Amino acid sequence: MRRAVSFFIGSLIGGIIGAVLALLFAPLPGTELRVQINDRTQGLAADIRHAAISKRIELQERLETLRSPRV
Repeated sequence: MRRAVSFFIGSLIGGIIGAVLALLFAPLPGTELRVQINDRTQGLAADIRHAAISKRIELQERLETLRSPRV
């Protein structure tokens, strides 16, 4: 249990340090970088929503196929 907590804390600290360094050494000014990050995040969210909807439709079709009486 202690090892898991230590690993989690170390990962969290490492992630924070990495994020700060990435922002400090970013090639764009802060406002442009935030806009770019926001655009990519919005695009990724849209892609995830689209994939989830497609998978849901596929699974609903398979469920209907399994529910339908066999001839």
